[in-house]
Amino acid sequence: MGPMLAAFVLSLLIVLFLGPATIGFLRRLKARQTVRQEGPTSHYQKTGTPTMGGVLMLLATSLATILLAPDLTRAAVLLMVMLGYGLVGITDDFLKAVYHRSLGIRARVKFLWQVVLGFLPAFWVLQEQGAHALAILVPFSGQEWVLPIWLYFPFSVLVVVGASNAVNLTDGLDGLAAGTSAIGALALGVLLGERHEPTGAVFAFALAGACVGFLWFNGYPARVFMGDTGSLALGGALGSLAVLGGLPLYLALIGGIFVVETLSVMIQVFTFKTFHRRVFRMTPIHHHFELAGRPEPVVVVRFWIVAVLFAVTGLLAYYGFGR
Repeated sequence: MGPMLAAFVLSLLIVLFLGPATIGFLRRLKARQTVRQEGPTSHYQKTGTPTMGGVLMLLATSLATILLAPDLTRAAVLLMVMLGYGLVGITDDFLKAVYHRSLGIRARVKFLWQVVLGFLPAFWVLQEQGAHALAILVPFSGQEWVLPIWLYFPFSVLVVVGASNAVNLTDGLDGLAAGTSAIGALALGVLLGERHEPTGAVFAFALAGACVGFLWFNGYPARVFMGDTGSLALGGALGSLAVLGGLPLYLALIGGIFVVETLSVMIQVFTFKTFHRRVFRMTPIHHHFELAGRPEPVVVVRFWIVAVLFAVTGLLAYYGFGR
């Protein structure tokens, strides 16, 4: 537990120390948020807030992991995925800032790179454990499912890409994605420690520490946004941790708030295209509650509480049945 806590604290302190200078640099770079016109009108005042602040979390997580992880080869896989997704996000954010539009990289190009990077954790597991041990732990049962290689690879890619996009969808309110990601990373870190995955646990706690530190600047009213730089990387990191630890199904429980956010968008699109009616006022669902009259900080804190409940459910599913 010592290296895990050290990684959390070190990562948090790095973000706090470098935060003011980074925000100033992003302002001078004119890397500023462009708010979608179809979004809530209350968000128009956020236009011009520095974005790409996710670089803070990527740097802090990387440094803490390199310094404290016991297996740097294994850590390299996690860092490659996180930084790869971060690079996709940086490019996307930069294009938005330069051309002053709400959309950056074309969706197909972004998805292609997400898929390519999503293969890395599965390749590592295959190389390390062999095709006979491609197993995932089943919540509430204590059993493992060994998947055939033809199913394991697409499933693993789906987990990483899905997690990345789910966190990206969640990043719509000040402090929402950072807070919920911190909660999810801490819970995953605890499980990885229990499953004798010390490198993954250190990485997870470093990620959580970076998120908590980022909240100092990203809490309402935000002084900086993480942008796709942060949200894509956070989700990719969580998905990679789940794949390397055999915990994809636990990620769906622990990160239930991300699942809810994603499902709300899918339901909204389906019902509108099929029945020409909307189930929610706006999606992702956090905007629904905003338009229902809930203040932004209230929505965020309540979503954090729900995220904690999901995380506790995931931990109970493991400690009650999975050990």
